[in-house]
Formats: sequence, structure tokens, C-alpha cells
Amino acid sequence: MPAVQYTVWPDDLHGHRFTVKLVIEKPDPAGQIIAMPTWIPGSYLIRDFSKQIETITAFTSVKKTELRKLIPLERLDNDRWRLPKNIGSCEIITTVYAFDQSVRTAYLDQNRGFFNPTSLCLGVQGQAHLPCSLAIAPPADQALAQWDVQCTLTPVKTDSNGFGFYLAKNYDDLIDHPIALGHFDVIEWEVFGTNHTMVIQGLSSEQSELLNKKRLADDLRNICAETIRLFEPHKPKAPFSRYLFIVNTALEGYGGLEHRSSTVLLCKRDQLPYLDHDPKKPKKSYEEFLGLCSHEYIHAWLVKRIEAKAFQPYDLGQRNYTRLLWLFEGFTSYYDDLQLVRSKCISEKRYLELLANTWNSVLRNPGRLKQSVADSSFDAWTKYYQIDENTPNAVVSYYAKGSLIALGLDLLMRHHSMGKYSLDDVMRSLWKEHGKKDVGVNQYALDITITSVMGPSFNKTWHTFKKNYIEGTLDVPLQLWLPQIAGIEVAQKQSGFVEELKLALGIRFTESGGWLKLSHVLDGGLAQQAGLAPNDLISSINSQRVTGQRLDQVLASLQKAKHLTIQYFRQDQGYQANIPLKLIAPPQYELRTSNVS
Repeated sequence: MPAVQYTVWPDDLHGHRFTVKLVIEKPDPAGQIIAMPTWIPGSYLIRDFSKQIETITAFTSVKKTELRKLIPLERLDNDRWRLPKNIGSCEIITTVYAFDQSVRTAYLDQNRGFFNPTSLCLGVQGQAHLPCSLAIAPPADQALAQWDVQCTLTPVKTDSNGFGFYLAKNYDDLIDHPIALGHFDVIEWEVFGTNHTMVIQGLSSEQSELLNKKRLADDLRNICAETIRLFEPHKPKAPFSRYLFIVNTALEGYGGLEHRSSTVLLCKRDQLPYLDHDPKKPKKSYEEFLGLCSHEYIHAWLVKRIEAKAFQPYDLGQRNYTRLLWLFEGFTSYYDDLQLVRSKCISEKRYLELLANTWNSVLRNPGRLKQSVADSSFDAWTKYYQIDENTPNAVVSYYAKGSLIALGLDLLMRHHSMGKYSLDDVMRSLWKEHGKKDVGVNQYALDITITSVMGPSFNKTWHTFKKNYIEGTLDVPLQLWLPQIAGIEVAQKQSGFVEELKLALGIRFTESGGWLKLSHVLDGGLAQQAGLAPNDLISSINSQRVTGQRLDQVLASLQKAKHLTIQYFRQDQGYQANIPLKLIAPPQYELRTSNVS
């Protein structure tokens, strides 16, 4: 057996608790330290997973001639414990509460189980490089005896349902394999000799019967094939022996988390395709789901193998900083939809619509003029992942603007080389020189890669581009480059008076007890000029009662108005503001063409 062994029991389904045993065969004689990770790779926020540990107890390992003895544990801080000196082989048993539907942590009830090992498995300081085993036990309830295990860990001794022993190369390998338990709808396909599987939970029996598995398999096969060809165009081959999509469907929720040979996805049940849907009229929600699959699949190359030097290795006890998330997430966001149109899962028209939506969403946020994507990457831990009422005014999305940067760079490369080179060549070079060789990407790697692809004649263009749009806060001038380089028609979006006034007001809101409650007030908008702030309740505009349902009707009546009179409440005190009505709003664009490569 390995020197480090884990066993996980889904013990208390109704109380949502896993029991976890960690066996350390050779603890550090000076006093072994064990630690729970504070964050999970791919999600840049300190989450303090140790807060879900309800009990933790240490014992000497049981031998035939000895009784198990309790060992004292010294608490060092929120996440770390220390064992006594010279104790020999020992085991630590924890109970962990698990009731988080997200893709990042752990969940357990009578219907399913799921966990990332970062949420359950304590790390053994100084022994993280050693091989370790994970034993997964079935639930004790006989009614759930037919639960299955789905994961991509290497099985050593498992039963027909997948329960039993698995082996990991080391702790980093262990935590890169999420594990799902329960009943699944299973979809399988093969791409260039590599098996791919999607397992889906959360559907009713009726939904399972109607699930269009063939369509999912066909679409995902095409997407995966295009992605493999992106990185290996001459001899297409995936860098893994098997790939697993773990999908949890729910009433609400959306997101994904990447791993080297799998991904975990959360989506709404109605985002999946069903047999009673018209295949000639694809739902936008299904296209969104395919985009999520595409995004996380690309991450198997860009992030998990073409990796930031700052993450080699991950330090899960503290924040790991990099200024390159605009590259890793932004470029992935550019390619996720591009791969959909390349694989013919969406039309060229729909692709341009999605591109315009991303572009317009970036232009609507004043934060893009204050924070560069390089700074946004560095500040992800405290700003992007900790959103508040001022986030749109202070933060730029390294996902969204990063995707526009990728597009802009792709256009300039194609133009400069007269179509000979593109961003695809940069991706292939990064894969060859970094991903395949396990050489981390530092702040200079992209400079070197672009020069190697394009030659020194492109350096001035690249460094100006980098200064303006990556390290600086200028808007990427796609309205100039798309028509000149790609032949794509760019037009100002004709939204009508109501939509233009909404943009000019600069508010985002929720409905709260019949009131319009402001969640965000954007810099430079009419609402901010009127003195409104987040959490204010708007009662009327120009003496007309305002609710979420009545807002469009009220705004439509103001076409000939020259002033806005807004009545609102803050902390139960009433206020009134009067300002000139001016339709000053950020530009919004539409894209049209019949030529998308």
C-alpha cells in the first residue's frame, strides 16, 4: 500500500456528511503537519474548506496485537494540525459537512454524492510528492446499493459499480480528479481513438427518457474533434487516455471547473436537448451549454497543461498570483464559441451574435477604463471573485475582455502575415513548447512565442497592442479591425428609445417587494448623476409608479421629456432628484457577414 492512504464513506446522507480516513504510514518524526487546502485550482478565491470539518480525531494505526490509541492533535491555525513526535503509523478520521451544489466543493444527500478531494482530503506536509490511494466506499443504505462511481482516477481494485481502491501519482494528481456517486444518464463517443463520456445527474425519469443522447454525442464529438485538431492538426491525438464530463443538472445554476482529464459542469435541466425539441430550431440555452462544454474541454490543454509558471506547483495554503489569467481564461473564452461554429454546432450568424454580446457587455462596464486585464488577473482573488455593488465600476473581466484581446490579436496576425499565420499557430506553439514539455508560462513566454511564429517584423505591432489593451485600459478597436481585416460589417445597434434610456440611466436592479431595488449604479450614468446608490428603492419616475414590470412602459412615456424627476428611498427616508434627460450611453454594436472562417 502507498505511504498515504485515504478512505471516503458517504456515511450520513440525510445529514450530508462524509467520513474520511487518512492513514500515514511514516509520519514526520519531528511532528507531522496535515493541512486542508484553502482553495481549489481553477477558482481563485480563498474558500477555507476546513470550515466544513465537524470532527477530527487521530489514532495510532490498528495492529493485531494492539488496541487503537487516541493521539492528541495540535491546532496550528484554521487549516493545519500537527501530530506528536515519533508516533509511528497513524490514522486521522474526519467528518465533513457537504451540501454545496457548486462544482468546487462537495455534496451529499440521498440522491447523489459528489466531491473534489480538496474538500475532503487533508494534505500531508512533506509527503505530497508520494503516491497515494483513495478507497471509495458505497453508502450503507441497501436501497442505494446500485449507486455507481464516476471518476478518472486509476482504478486498482474496484467492483462493477466502481467502488473500491484507486491510485494517484501524488497529492496534486489526487485533487485533480473529481468524483461523482449515484445514478447517471451515460453518453459515450470516441474521438481520434480516445474514449469520451458524459454522465448526467439530476434529471427526472421522464427527462431521462426524452434526453436526446444522440444529439449530445454528435455535437460533443464534433466539438472535441475540432479542439484536438486545434492543437494537433497533423496527427490529431488527445493528451489523455479518457475524458469525462460530469454534469449536475438543477433548477438554477451554471458553471464549470476544469481538470486534466475531466470537467465538472452545473447547468439548468432545460439547457439540455430533448427528443421533443425541434432540431432545426436549436435553443440558445442548449448552445450556451455546448459553449460551457467547449470552454472546459479547451482547458485540458490551456490551463491544465499549458500552465502558468506561478502554479507550478500549486500552493493551496495561500493565494497564488499571476498576471496572465487574461491569457488562460480570455483566450479560452475566445475559442469556446469559435469551436462551436467551426464544428457546425452553431451558425455563423449566431456566432457573430454571441461575439457582439460579449463586446457590448464589456463596453457597458465603466471598470474597463480603470483596470487592465493584467491587473484584473492579479486581483482576481480580491476583486473578480468577490463581486460587490461597485464591481462594474472598478473591475474588468479578464474572461470577456480577454476574449476580445484574443480576437484582436488574431485579426492583426492574419492581416500582417496576409493570412499565413493566425492565433491558432500561437496556441500550437504554446502547446509544443510549454504544454508537452511541462514548462510553465511566465510573463515573457507569449512575447517569445509570438515572435517565433510571426518573426521580428511583428514585434512593434505586438508590443503596442500589449501596452494599450493588456497592460493598459484602452478599448480594443474592433469596430476598425473587423471591417478592414475580416470583412465583417460593424453597425451601431439600433435599440430604440427605451433601451437607450436604460443604458443612459446606468442601473442594474432586482424586484424587491414590489419595489425597484438598485443592485448597481454605473459611473457616469443618469442615476449616479441624480445621486442614486446601490440598495436605493425607486418609487417613481416623473410621477409614475415604477416596478420591474412597469419600467419599460414608464420609460417609453418619456420620449418628449427634457428632465427626469426620480423619487426614491434610502434607509426608509424619501428623496427626490431632478436632472436633465440626456441619452449619453456607451456604444453598442451589431455584426453581420457571411464569411467566418
